[in-house]
Amino acid sequence: MKKTLELLSSGWAGVVTHKLRSFLAMLGIVIGVAAVIALMSIGKGVEASIISNVKGLGSNLLFIQPGSTSAGGVRSDFGSARTLTLEDAEAIAAEIPDVQAVAPFNSSGVQAVVKGQNSFARVTGITPQYQDAFNLQPVDGDLISDYDYQTAAAVAVLGSQQAQLLFGEDDAVGQTLRLGRMNLRVIGVLQSKGQSIMGSADQSVLVPLTYMQRTMNQPKTNRGDRIVNSIVISVTDPSKSQEVIGNITSLLRYRHQLIQNQDDDFSITSQQDIVNTLSQAMNSMTLLLGAIAGISLLVGGIGVMNIMLVSVIERTREIGIRMALGSSGWNIRLQFLIESAFLTFAGGIIGVATGWGASYLMSKMANMATVVSPDIVIMAVSVSIGIGMFFGLYPAWQASRLEPVEALRSD
Repeated sequence: MKKTLELLSSGWAGVVTHKLRSFLAMLGIVIGVAAVIALMSIGKGVEASIISNVKGLGSNLLFIQPGSTSAGGVRSDFGSARTLTLEDAEAIAAEIPDVQAVAPFNSSGVQAVVKGQNSFARVTGITPQYQDAFNLQPVDGDLISDYDYQTAAAVAVLGSQQAQLLFGEDDAVGQTLRLGRMNLRVIGVLQSKGQSIMGSADQSVLVPLTYMQRTMNQPKTNRGDRIVNSIVISVTDPSKSQEVIGNITSLLRYRHQLIQNQDDDFSITSQQDIVNTLSQAMNSMTLLLGAIAGISLLVGGIGVMNIMLVSVIERTREIGIRMALGSSGWNIRLQFLIESAFLTFAGGIIGVATGWGASYLMSKMANMATVVSPDIVIMAVSVSIGIGMFFGLYPAWQASRLEPVEALRSD
């Protein structure tokens, strides 16, 4: 124990005695660790922001998309077929237990005209349950009601950005909005929700689905069922999501008359599936950013090795004296490894503080979400120490191989 403390004390003395040399050795490590912390904090921040947006859509959601089409032996992407209908949604609401809200919807791009000013608008035909599923709240006016839906009322609810774009500083509620050849009365403006995987509700124009189907010549199936783009379902209990998915799959296969070996002509994705997929993708991106930044740590390690080799040359006589007094080659190697570890540990700590500060500045000045998690800090410091030990091996080995007599003759 005493010998270990002496080696630690001697290693620390070697670091603080040559301050400029130690600073130059640490500089590369500081930059490397700071780069790792800053870049990985950006990756973690983006991941947290995206997942927060997904969860902010609503609670316990399931997304049903239509299947794919085939033409000339070529299969298109999922969502290209017209296999979901309003009647499917009504059947799910009537027959599937543990379902809180069923929200079919259609989207279409049209030209919006207000007071002679034209702009493109994405119009979404919805049921009142759509607003419940996505937790939409009005900042002004009202939402689309059951009465509006049942009577196919010519009314619209605008996202906050869309209201600003179309009406500027004027109050949008009560104004007339022309979509294509249709005139609608604006009855509400939504609270801002930001961007999400379903697009931005802030840029939306919501109208009753019944009104859209009546006025926009919405397509129907051969049986006369009214086609919808997607169906969103809110489940009462997240633990029953898989059970609900199984029940919906069986119901839709029956309604779409699919035989046993025939593939589904629809896809069902849970909100948790989306979160897991996004989390995996963002973790991969974060690790990639960390690996890129880690290259600078390798450069810093090479700098430590160079400085330690210079130190061996400068302290050749000291090494000879230590050996003559009985120090073994192992003790010499261990002392230089300890010095290298001290350098990289100190550089790692300073680098963490620098990277944390850079992350904070980016979040404030660039309005960028950043998250510095403990695992990032521990990994960065551990890697920096490991690099110091690795690149300190060769200088330590060189020092331990010196002949005492030759070393004592050195000036």
